[in-house]
Amino acid sequence: MNVIKWVENSMPKTEDRELSIMALDNVKTARTFHSSFPQYSATPLVRLKELANLFGISEIFVKDEAWRFGLHAFKVLGGSFAMARHIAKVTGRDIKSLDYAALTSPELKNELGDVTFFSATDGNHGRGVAWAAKRLGQKSVILMPKGSAKMRFDNIAAEGAKVTIENLNYDECVRKAAKLAAETPGGVMVQDTAWPGYEEIPAWIMQGYGTMALEADEQMEKLGANPPTHVIVQAGVGSLAGSMVGYFANKYPKNTPTFIIAESDQADCLYRSAKAADGRIRIVEGDMQTIMAGLACGEPNTSSWQILKDKVKLFVSCPDWVAARGMRILGMPVRGDQVIISGESGAVTTGLLAYTMMDENMKELREEAGLDKDSRVLMFSTEGNTDRDNYRHILWDGGCIPA
Repeated sequence: MNVIKWVENSMPKTEDRELSIMALDNVKTARTFHSSFPQYSATPLVRLKELANLFGISEIFVKDEAWRFGLHAFKVLGGSFAMARHIAKVTGRDIKSLDYAALTSPELKNELGDVTFFSATDGNHGRGVAWAAKRLGQKSVILMPKGSAKMRFDNIAAEGAKVTIENLNYDECVRKAAKLAAETPGGVMVQDTAWPGYEEIPAWIMQGYGTMALEADEQMEKLGANPPTHVIVQAGVGSLAGSMVGYFANKYPKNTPTFIIAESDQADCLYRSAKAADGRIRIVEGDMQTIMAGLACGEPNTSSWQILKDKVKLFVSCPDWVAARGMRILGMPVRGDQVIISGESGAVTTGLLAYTMMDENMKELREEAGLDKDSRVLMFSTEGNTDRDNYRHILWDGGCIPA
């Protein structure tokens, strides 16, 4: 039987040199921008009281991003804000004055000229970029890695993008898209993977993701709950993880939650980097065959990595059956709890929490994390059933049972 591997963070710290990316003012600016969209509403924060009772902890909250802008995933938050920040920069505007109405106006389109937004994606990010580009009256070119789901391809194409499935893995698609953007007049790369010389747009994407954290924080307060003691967040390149960790570390510097990162064991670059313990990034190569398509990324965001190695306590490498169990738990909940339709990448944290709290083989991780009767756990279901066929296979047919 496969095992869930984990490691405690013992890496050298960097004195929070990238934490300012997620400064609270930056996140508030992003949320103000998103709230100007006619499609905007805060996605639900679901309180799973009965599941918390079953696990023997105080509270479980899951942010349900299946409702975001009708796109069934959180990714549009990052791409749309980064595109707006780019346009603000090239036109000399203050982003605080560039709301949805101004951004989509014919006057701004004429001033800006023709732009083509490039990106690589497993599905959700590319759909968000294509969706935003369409509303700007601009073009988008989206590259998808081999093995991408047809439904995700079709959803991107429906937004007017030129979309292709390449015979490449995700990270190779990123490099190809960046090259195409550089060679195209008016080309702009919109990617949450940072590398030396390409840090600005990924930082803006992280700030855009912060809208989700800010909403969740405010929703917990409205429900009368104290701030989370634990935040469990999934990671591909680590931009989402760095965004969530960065927000809550900035918001609660004197009572910072315990942060736990969950990755696919086929693309566990952060886990491998943490296990090496020297602070340097490790890269995962190859096809990275996992049901967690949104996490199949082998090269971390270099800026986000600084936040994670300073603030995260535990890095966990999860086989596919962890995500599958999370999907089933959320989709067929304990009686009295609300159903959450969560895709493979969205549910891995719930699966990890389930194994941690209910499997005696995970006792050491449970104790190291400090998960007990007083714990208040916050997680993010980052996508709905964006691949309906696989969702049904896992919930209806029992797919991805541990060997």
